[in-house]
Amino acid sequence: MRLHAMGKIQKVRKWVPHELNDRQMERRQNTCQILLAKKESSSCIVTGDEKWIYFPKRKKSWIDPAQLTSSSRSNRFGRKTMLCVWWDQEDVIYYELLKPGETVNAHGYHQQLIKLHRALREKRPHYRKKHDKLIFLHDNAPSHTSIMVQNYLETLNWEVLPHPTYSPDLTPSDYHLFSSMDHALAERHFDSYEDVRKWLDE
Repeated sequence: MRLHAMGKIQKVRKWVPHELNDRQMERRQNTCQILLAKKESSSCIVTGDEKWIYFPKRKKSWIDPAQLTSSSRSNRFGRKTMLCVWWDQEDVIYYELLKPGETVNAHGYHQQLIKLHRALREKRPHYRKKHDKLIFLHDNAPSHTSIMVQNYLETLNWEVLPHPTYSPDLTPSDYHLFSSMDHALAERHFDSYEDVRKWLDE
């Protein structure tokens, strides 16, 4: 009662299981079989995901003891910006770098898919020859599974591969594209959002 009087509300964290139940394991197995069956497909397979990039990193400097002043502890990661990227077996097709602190919602993801569709037509001539036949793989984030996005994917006539619940190891970007990016980012020190964008463009 005292906490309620202070304006506090009760918050229950979402429980995420570490072990899959029988139904989830069955869905995972079926999804893997579908992915293996599509391996020899002549269709264009496109996947996409998001990644946080942090900036700026704290720098060390040498000063006189008299100049030493105490300061509040800042965020150890600094600011961050989200990279949204889509790619296939050839190369990156399209990417967006969101403003610092901005995230993806259903409307924003819908707009990104429209731009991805345009980029596919420009960068993949064979995509048009296959009568827009495309296999699309993304995870089951809320912005990806919204009614708005599902309706748009149906108009494109893309085949959307299922992504089983609690199976991040079936996300190709984390183990291929982002893994390579992490090695490159380890040696980079960005001072601003513009520096991050310039590095990505290059």
